[in-house]
Amino acid sequence: MQAKPVFFTIILVLLWAGATAPAQADLLQDTRNRFSADHPQRVVCLVPAVAEIISAIGADNALVGLTHHNSFPATVADKTLVGGFSAPSIERIDALDPDLIITADLHKQVREHFPKDKVLIDQPVHSVDQAFARIEALGVIFVKEDAARKLIEKNREELAIIAEKTGRIPAKEHQRVIRLMGTEQLMVPGDDSFQNDFIRAAGGLPPQFGRNGNAITVSVEELKKFNPQSIYVCGDKAQAAVLANRELQTIDAVRNKRVFDFPCDLTCRAGAHIGAFVSALSARIYEKEFSDPAQQLTPDHGIGSREVSLALGYVQQAKVVESLVRDFIDKTLVIDFISPQRVLSTLEGEQLGITSVGNHYYPPPAWRLGHSSGAEGLKERSCAVLGKDPNATSLLFTGADMDNLVVSRKNFRDIEVYALVTAGVATNAMRMAVDTGNYYEPGTINIILLTNSRLSPRAMARAVISATEAKSAALADLDIRSTYTPQQQATGTGTDNILVVQGEGVPISSSGGHTKMGELIARAVYDGVREAIAKQNGITANRSVFTRLKERKIDLWEILPATVENCSLNKPQLVVALENILLQSEYASFMMGSFAVSDAEQAGSLTDLRGYAMWGRSVSGTLAGHAIEPWTHRFTAGQLPPVLALAFESLVNGVCAGETGGVH
Repeated sequence: MQAKPVFFTIILVLLWAGATAPAQADLLQDTRNRFSADHPQRVVCLVPAVAEIISAIGADNALVGLTHHNSFPATVADKTLVGGFSAPSIERIDALDPDLIITADLHKQVREHFPKDKVLIDQPVHSVDQAFARIEALGVIFVKEDAARKLIEKNREELAIIAEKTGRIPAKEHQRVIRLMGTEQLMVPGDDSFQNDFIRAAGGLPPQFGRNGNAITVSVEELKKFNPQSIYVCGDKAQAAVLANRELQTIDAVRNKRVFDFPCDLTCRAGAHIGAFVSALSARIYEKEFSDPAQQLTPDHGIGSREVSLALGYVQQAKVVESLVRDFIDKTLVIDFISPQRVLSTLEGEQLGITSVGNHYYPPPAWRLGHSSGAEGLKERSCAVLGKDPNATSLLFTGADMDNLVVSRKNFRDIEVYALVTAGVATNAMRMAVDTGNYYEPGTINIILLTNSRLSPRAMARAVISATEAKSAALADLDIRSTYTPQQQATGTGTDNILVVQGEGVPISSSGGHTKMGELIARAVYDGVREAIAKQNGITANRSVFTRLKERKIDLWEILPATVENCSLNKPQLVVALENILLQSEYASFMMGSFAVSDAEQAGSLTDLRGYAMWGRSVSGTLAGHAIEPWTHRFTAGQLPPVLALAFESLVNGVCAGETGGVH
């Protein structure tokens, strides 16, 4: 490799038992001394939490390589994947010619292969304060100190609100809370884990089992003795497993069904969103207390606003307003009209005399607070803080952040269409006519349509169909999977809404697919939905095969048996081998093609899989270097969809035959 600027090996976060001001000061001074002259330009980051922070402070242009565990934000789709967190590919890292490689403790092989002056070791974080010290140090390294300070301040402000709210709860009413990791073998974070510090920051009481570490094994008896009143996990499978575990039925949290599911990217990382996660966790633990108006710290009030540009003659102003509601920051897109408008809303129906429309975001901590009041109560409260008359205002509601609002504009000659879109599909995407009507947390694709024409009532109704078809087309082309049945493509989220404003200008009587107005509406919605999903969920068309496996809830570790038949590799080695294979474009393409074939088989349009099986045999033979006979069947019926079972069988057989160097 060519010589690069020297970056000394440093430890981002020191292994101190409790973060202290002097220790943090030493860390920052050491970082400044070592990175004062040269700053990295080509960085491979093997630590997802660190990569998340680098992106959050606006330094992601320096990232050239990541592990496939990084799936957000959307910009990571353009980075080269170097493998998984546990066993990244040294060859792929080397090929990127990095001037800095950020590793964790477990990346010993990487550190042994590369010069020490190219490696930075990120030691485990044990507390919230240490996590903030890491953010500040990364700000120094990437010359983003102001952005790092602002990120820390934002998180500290969120934590301060939770501390004050939970501080009002009598000490005897603070709940015992545990983060449960393993479900078959019960595992929890060790006493010194940052996850227990998260629990303390949320006003909970974490366990003390007398053992340290990222994850420790606990017995049922130990769990019963601690008797948590709330348990949180990551992943809906884990939540279901805990609730169904017969040995845990006498535990308060299980008995009272207080087992909460949060995204793994939040629970398992001390990254850029500590305050947001602690707020959401605390609001679940103390839902009753936080819903009590008497416990609210400050009255609902507006904070500020930013302008949204809409060049329509009948629009007086458009802006996103930030408000403090129930002590949490809500954000509302508000569009005010010069004269009252007719509005067609899929949430509220047809309305006359509307002077304002909008899309109101309420953050995760508030999703369950005061939910008994329903949509009407939410509207009244939102209008009150916005200073709007509920009878003259039409609002949509969403769990998608208004910072990710997309304004999609399309025009043809004198016709102009705006689609204002927010979209979240990570938690409740569903396929209509297949999935059941269970309710998930808000995700929601919300669309507000405005034109420079005057739409007739018929054209307004038809616009809903044109927009809906365009939305579903966007989801299909992005291959968004159903949350309920992940082997099916989603058609929406089940809570989607569309609001059409009549508008002013040249009268338009139709907006169907064969009309120019319908075409413009569809194009604006299609582009808007795709961009909004990328901003909210980091999902883009060019995302990796690993992300697509995750979306289908297929985990290599889970689908492989403990003992792999006819293979010289053990299970951990085989998982790494499969990850490395899927990093190669030809085999990633094979799996991508298998997804498409599987969808066709699931839909019933493909019934003869013999041709596909021949393709799989060819891929397997290429991997092994020879034809494979006899063929080992590795998955039981129903474990995977038939096509994907054949796909993984082909890869595993090829890897195992290549390793053994002969016939099974």
